[in-house]
Amino acid sequence: MKKILWMRIVPFLCVFLAVQARLVALPQEPPKEAKAQPAGWTPAEMMKVKSVGDVRVSPDGRRVVFTVTQPVMAGEKSEMLTHIHMANAYGSISFQFTYGEKSCNNPQWSPDGHWIAFASRRTEKNNLWLIRADGGEAEQLTDLKSDAGGFHWSPDGQWVAFVMPDPPTEAEEKAKKEKNDAKVVDENLKMNRLWVVPIEKDAEGKRAPRQLTKGDFSVGGSFNDQDFDWSPDGKTIVFTRTPTPRVNDWPLASISTVDVATGEVKPLARTGAAETSPLYSPDGRWIAYVATDIPPTWGFSSTIFVVLATGGKPRELAETFDRQPTLAGWSADGKSVYCSEVRGTVTRLSALPVDGGAPVDLDAGDRVLGTVNLNSSRMMAGFTAQTAEHAPEAYVTRLDRFAPVQVSRANVDLPHHPLGHTEVVRWKSSDGTEVEGLLTYPVGYEKGKHYPLVMVIHGGPTGVFVQSFIANRSLYPTAAFAAQGYAVLRANPRGSSGYGKKFRYANYKDWGGGDYQDLMAGVDKVIAMGVADPERLGVMGWSYGGYMTSWIITQTKRFKAASVGAGVTNLVSFTGTADIPGFIPDYMGAEFWDNLEIYRAHSAMYNIKGASTPTLIQHGEADERVPISQGYELYNALKRQGVTVKMVTYPRTPHGPREPKLVLDVGQRNVEWFAKQLGASATH
Repeated sequence: MKKILWMRIVPFLCVFLAVQARLVALPQEPPKEAKAQPAGWTPAEMMKVKSVGDVRVSPDGRRVVFTVTQPVMAGEKSEMLTHIHMANAYGSISFQFTYGEKSCNNPQWSPDGHWIAFASRRTEKNNLWLIRADGGEAEQLTDLKSDAGGFHWSPDGQWVAFVMPDPPTEAEEKAKKEKNDAKVVDENLKMNRLWVVPIEKDAEGKRAPRQLTKGDFSVGGSFNDQDFDWSPDGKTIVFTRTPTPRVNDWPLASISTVDVATGEVKPLARTGAAETSPLYSPDGRWIAYVATDIPPTWGFSSTIFVVLATGGKPRELAETFDRQPTLAGWSADGKSVYCSEVRGTVTRLSALPVDGGAPVDLDAGDRVLGTVNLNSSRMMAGFTAQTAEHAPEAYVTRLDRFAPVQVSRANVDLPHHPLGHTEVVRWKSSDGTEVEGLLTYPVGYEKGKHYPLVMVIHGGPTGVFVQSFIANRSLYPTAAFAAQGYAVLRANPRGSSGYGKKFRYANYKDWGGGDYQDLMAGVDKVIAMGVADPERLGVMGWSYGGYMTSWIITQTKRFKAASVGAGVTNLVSFTGTADIPGFIPDYMGAEFWDNLEIYRAHSAMYNIKGASTPTLIQHGEADERVPISQGYELYNALKRQGVTVKMVTYPRTPHGPREPKLVLDVGQRNVEWFAKQLGASATH
């Protein structure tokens, strides 16, 4: 037995020792003078927290790969750098596996466990790469004219299937160079296609990709990464399709199959629902998938179905608590599917019997799980986990006995700054609705003293605040605010996920109504607790949170400062300029030309007269989701009324900053803004 164990450990130790040797051989920098350390968490200190993701267990269950992401902000660089790390499944050894100035993402084990495929922009485009699991140099698997998207190994390990948008034609490239490249809106869209590439090289030493899907449709659903799956025999791929790659087309998603040898496409599930996330059962007889209600709505209510792989009438499985399950995979015996879901301020992983039985929770802990990935044997799972006081790390567990083992140490060297205590608080809204939120106390909180309170409002509106690490880098840095002496309330008003379908749909035709009352009642709760100073209140939020913040300053003067991030301020002009023109008509129950009054009644811009709250506005210049014109409308309306207002725009930025220097700038400006307007000292 000892010999067998040693044989299993030797390859892993070889990789580990080789990596250590490489590290020792690197030239060492001379010691630098010690710098004064900040007294507590700041937005800059919070940038030190690393993100962990893509946790995947090897087929034999012995090793784990995962990614670690950290900001690079030296000199002219401002980017997030991601690299693959490897660990054993017992958590005793963990080391960085890939290196370099280019990120390496989405590591996936080959079926035999000998290779790892990953995606990287080591070349001009995002290509796929191969590296031996025991270490070595990575080899480029594809050389594409467009960026590779999601990919999966075939069950026999001979192919990799991937998604790629149509590359530009020679004529299009020529027109672009000659600056004769006018575009017609909604024409000549670049569809996402399924391709396969062989692992073995041909006689000429090349690997020629082969296109599987063609025609007038795009592969993939706009809101889900689980777009396709191989059948166990490797002959068929099941995939999600939409008429175009536009985000607004997600309600039209359906499921089809494609024959790998011939490219023949057959519809499998196509109803009035949006159907996504197809996964084959271990024996290949069934396909599980997620389908919305009919018709699909932006509140995203869905259920898991199973259907015979040969077609037929789908069978609906039991409802989950929030009716927003994320499908993780099939159990090894094919009797259940695993799914995860937000429940209140935590997440749950459950087994859902395919015979229609009620879901059974595997995890009962008060933590937040990231994406759950099953290994190919379906006996083990990898995921990230975090709590309000513990930074995210990678974990693995057996599925027959949920007992997570930490396998990463990505955040072991974080500064040991004190954190404000976070607790779940509950209150009743004006109409009796039960509402929940997270209250973070100031660092060094003393009972009997009153502290300035800042309320953060999430996006969505189907977002939700969960008990994630409060020092994660953030546009609204909770740990930094707490270190500065603020109490921080993060409320989950009606419309939020995590509290059931009825609660999530309770803000339909009522933005700025019941949700506003929920938030105000939450502020009153913290005041009644003796924590908040009612004379020093601030409010902030991004996207829908920005909508609510802009709405709040038109409804009350209770808040002494506000910060609006990428906020929807005018429902009419937003609908006419955003990349999701179907969003507000769904929530309001009508197009604006059919019911202009409901749009006016629920827009900050039509209620802006008399607003006086000092307001910071932050918006990305490349935001297609909430175009920057929404921010300018609010800025000019406040400025023309003599209100203290500052607007900061962020170049190259879509719906939320991606570049770490800009992420830091947003957070720092928010802390500075509220310090200037509210101060941070406690009062008796």
